Amino acid sequence: MRTNRPALLSTPLAACRRASALFARFVDPRVLPIAVTVLLFVALFGFGSVMYTGFFSLQVLFGLLVDNAFLLIVAIGMTFVIISGGIDLSVGAVVALATILCAVMAERWHWPLVLILPAVLACGTLYGAAMGALIHYFRLQPFIITLAGMFLARGTCFLITTQSIPINDPSFHTLAGFSIPIGSGSLTTGALIALATLAVAIVVAHFTRFGRNVYALGGNERSALLMGLPVARTRIGVYALSGFCSALGGVVFTLYVLSGYGLQAQGMELDAIAATVIGGTLLTGGVGYVIGSVFGVGILGTIQTLITFDGTLSSWWTRIVIGALLCAFCLLQRATERHAARRKSSGTGRGAPMAKRERAPDAVPLDQAKLASAPPRA
Repeated sequence: MRTNRPALLSTPLAACRRASALFARFVDPRVLPIAVTVLLFVALFGFGSVMYTGFFSLQVLFGLLVDNAFLLIVAIGMTFVIISGGIDLSVGAVVALATILCAVMAERWHWPLVLILPAVLACGTLYGAAMGALIHYFRLQPFIITLAGMFLARGTCFLITTQSIPINDPSFHTLAGFSIPIGSGSLTTGALIALATLAVAIVVAHFTRFGRNVYALGGNERSALLMGLPVARTRIGVYALSGFCSALGGVVFTLYVLSGYGLQAQGMELDAIAATVIGGTLLTGGVGYVIGSVFGVGILGTIQTLITFDGTLSSWWTRIVIGALLCAFCLLQRATERHAARRKSSGTGRGAPMAKRERAPDAVPLDQAKLASAPPRA
């Protein structure tokens, strides 16, 4: 009886090819950081479940979202900014300013809640759009402009008041006390707002023209100009979106603490950047996923929860671990970028990752004919 050896070998060879393609996909700089983030979150949560009684529960998982809902909203706006190739250092100060505005409008001006929320969100959006316009039209560095915006917003808080303003308005207390029980846990108003913001952000980032423009702008601004994309409108829109998310995060933070104070949310801009980078967004722009920032915030919250469950460690260990993770993820991003560049230059593998200037997972594909004919447009 004859055996067809090539037929017998075809199955192992096909399996090897599939495994090779899967590995090439895994080491793609667009996928590897977020994959590592998800695995790290699962490992941390699993470690806590094994070490501490009661850690593995729906209540603890929901608690991560409830206690970090405002940070998640701010990190979503920061994700868009970093994907576009920028940075926003004003988000923490805008959160504090939003709490002050909510407290002043509710306690001193006695505005109803239905007027306070649109006014605060509009102020945050216009503030972010103004910084975006300065960055684009005057060709200024985002780091400097947003740093100035941070000082301006924080100074405005203390210009309004130097004291903490408690909020006694019944509508704020009703909204803050609302929750939906789910199993052994519950989701508060802030958590529900964060989930709604996340859903909208995913749709905007990955299924709209604005989202594709953001990725194209972060991948290569010159190519985006040659393609005729509205670079000015996109950049201003990104910072306006960040300002909106900061103001919305400030509203959620106000519901969380029921007060307004100029010293609140100090360092939140650094936490938002850390969560975004740990979530797999490249600091150089062009690559990142909104859902990655969710796991980035979850990792930060899980570390804090582990320290709380332990009870013997100082809270400063949270900062130490976050700093170590941030350095590790920056090194991982650099290593994957170099690996992708080497594979691209050598031309090995059909699934070779894109080089730095070509990475834009949701950007419109470059058409050489259009590049030659399309006039640049700011």
